[in-house]
Amino acid sequence: MHNPVACNTLSMPVTDEMVCFSLYAASRATTQAYRALLEPWGITYPQYLVLVTLWIEGDQTVSSLGEHLQLDSGTLSPLLRRMEQGDLVRRSRRSTDERVVTVTLGERGRSVRSELAHVPARIAAGMGLPDEQSALELIATLQRLTATMHAAADGTGAAVDAPTAPTH
Repeated sequence: MHNPVACNTLSMPVTDEMVCFSLYAASRATTQAYRALLEPWGITYPQYLVLVTLWIEGDQTVSSLGEHLQLDSGTLSPLLRRMEQGDLVRRSRRSTDERVVTVTLGERGRSVRSELAHVPARIAAGMGLPDEQSALELIATLQRLTATMHAAADGTGAAVDAPTAPTH
């Protein structure tokens, strides 16, 4: 929480006292680390997330992938199209319901799994997480934060005491 009395702006930027900025900076640093690790394979971080989901969970519908990754179809469809062009995934319509598109791993998507096996450990080391328990605790904290921030944005969060917008 920013305290203007305790804040000496000459020695420390005000952003260093903001939780939201620290989260933003950590998110950017994490994305940059993934970018550097994945660049040799020509894979972006969102593409990596799709691959990990398919490696672990198996075939997915486009809508279930969107739910897992918190992406809307306007973002996910072009991402999957690029992945399909690189043989990372394949998309096919279900014969029983052509509105449903199933996403499966392409040949390259299957083969690159072993080549990217080092990525999770490198990211965990970069985050300073010494063990699985530390990672699980951080994940739980971030998931709670995500849920409460979604509630705050929706106006349903109990912890939000923001002034109401004027009605004109």
